[in-house]
Amino acid sequence: MGIIRKALASRPVASLTSPFTIDHYLDQIHPMLAAENVRARVVEVRRETGDASTVVLRPNGAWNGFVPGQHVQFGVEVDGKRRVRVFSVSSSKAAKKGTFSVSVKAHPDGYVSQFLHHELEPGTIVYMSQAEGEFVLPRVVPDDLLLISGGSGITPVMSMIRTLRDTGHQGRVTFLHYARSRDDEMFTADLDALADLPNVTVTRVYTRKPEPGAELEGRFHVDHLKHLGIDPTDTLTYVCGPAGLIATVRDTYTELGAADQLRLEYFKVPSVDLDAADATGTVTFDEAGIEADNSGATILEQAEAAGLKPEFGCRMGVCNTCALKKNSGAVRHVVSGEVTANTDETIKICVSVPVGDVNVAI
Repeated sequence: MGIIRKALASRPVASLTSPFTIDHYLDQIHPMLAAENVRARVVEVRRETGDASTVVLRPNGAWNGFVPGQHVQFGVEVDGKRRVRVFSVSSSKAAKKGTFSVSVKAHPDGYVSQFLHHELEPGTIVYMSQAEGEFVLPRVVPDDLLLISGGSGITPVMSMIRTLRDTGHQGRVTFLHYARSRDDEMFTADLDALADLPNVTVTRVYTRKPEPGAELEGRFHVDHLKHLGIDPTDTLTYVCGPAGLIATVRDTYTELGAADQLRLEYFKVPSVDLDAADATGTVTFDEAGIEADNSGATILEQAEAAGLKPEFGCRMGVCNTCALKKNSGAVRHVVSGEVTANTDETIKICVSVPVGDVNVAI
C-alpha cells in the first residue's frame, strides 16, 4: 500500500488530475481513501470528566505517526462546514491496533470541543493534519525527568509518560500536576496507576479544593520542587499549561540559573493587557476597507470586533490556520514578546498585537 500511495502522490499522477489532486477523486469513492490527506475514523469517545473526553481514532494509511507531546489539527464537518481546531495527542506511542487518541476539555465557547464532547459518535470520519510540534522528549531520555502540567495541559504530558511506561523506561520520572479539584482532574485512574510504578512519583495539587492531608497545596512554588527533591539545574523539565503556570515556572528556573533545562508549551496564550502603552494607532483591514482604532487586543479579536470573520483554528499560535500577510506596521507576539516590523511578512493574527499603525490583508 505504501508503494501505491507514493505512486498516486507522484508528479505524473498530479499532472493527470490537475487542477484537482488525486485525493479529490479518491474522496468521491470513500473519504478514508487518500494518497496524502490524513483521515481518521472515530473508534470510541470516552468521557474523562463532566466536560472532558478522549477520542480514540484509527487513521488511514497517509498518517505518519506522532512523537509524544505533539498535536494534530482536528476537523469535523457540521452542516456542510468544516471546522478545525488543534488538540494534543494523549495516547502512548506504543499503543496497539493502529490507533491513537486526543483528549479535549469542552470550553463554553468552543464549537468543536463542545461538539466532540457531546455529539461526536463512533464511526464518524474526521479530517486531520500530520502530527506537529516541537514539545517532545529527546531521543535519549535522561535518568531524571520532571513533567509539570496544569489543567488541560496534562494531555501531551500524558502521552509522554504513557510512552515511557510502555517502552520500559527505568529512569526517575516526577510528574507534578495542578488541577482545580479531583473532580476537575483528567485521567484520574491513570494517574493512580502511574503512582504505583517504582520509578515514577506522581504528585497532584488541587488549587481550589485541596484534599485533607495533601502533600502540597497552592499554586506552583519553588518549595514544591524542594519538597520533591528536584534540583532544577540538572533536571530536564517539561511544562504545559495555562500562561500563569508557565510564567511562574519560567521565572523560577531563570532565577535559579536553570532556564536551559526548561521546555515549555502554552495550552492557553497569555491574556493581552488592553491598557498596554502600545495600544495606539489604527488597524487597517485592507481587503475589507475597514479602519479601527487599535484596542490592544490581538488582530484576530480586533477583526472579529469589526464584524469580519477571518479563518482561525487553535487561537494559540500553533496551527497556522489564521496566518496571513501583514502589509505594513509592527506587531508584538503575545507569547514570546518579540516585536517585528517587516513589510509583507506572514503573521499569526491570533497571537499578534498591533504596535501602532498596522495594515493587514483581511
